[in-house]
Amino acid sequence: MTNSDRPWEPPLAGTEIEHLIGALDRLRTTFRWKADGLDAAGLRARVGASSLTLGGLLKHLALVEDHVFSTRLSGEPLGAPWDDPGLNGDYDWPFTSAADDSPEELYALWDGAVTRSRARLDAALAGGGVDQLVHMSWPDGRRANLRRLICDLIEEYGRHTGHADLLRESVDGLVGEDPPSGWRARSGRPA
Repeated sequence: MTNSDRPWEPPLAGTEIEHLIGALDRLRTTFRWKADGLDAAGLRARVGASSLTLGGLLKHLALVEDHVFSTRLSGEPLGAPWDDPGLNGDYDWPFTSAADDSPEELYALWDGAVTRSRARLDAALAGGGVDQLVHMSWPDGRRANLRRLICDLIEEYGRHTGHADLLRESVDGLVGEDPPSGWRARSGRPA
């Protein structure tokens, strides 16, 4: 098996940044695989008493991607499509409003956010590496570095990829830790 069969696999012996990006991209790909190829009913399916859905997770993680690599990174406002008045302070909005979005809209939203995040991260790394301070700060003025943003996003994906495991298994029985070799997204652009 080659890396071209599993391009999401982190390097075996890479640099710090290669491992950080590799871990993030592996989680992104695994999440996208768990959410891939579903119709509206599949994206709205719930488990037990939870209101969480794969569609809601797609929209939430798209928002998180844009927030981390715009607002937290450089202080830029989110802009479209996040300037919806329903978002104003409602942290559940991405989860609840996803039920009104088509599968195509949800996949395109997440795919677009990941594409933007990768470009912003590449530009930031070229401009100063993982030790550079970013816009995000604590109330006492201490600022985070780029490494912290990447690690926070890895943690966010780790949490929600676990949720996606349970949700997807309940929809059609799909299980597994990683996509199969050669997997490519069926809905929207490839992850």
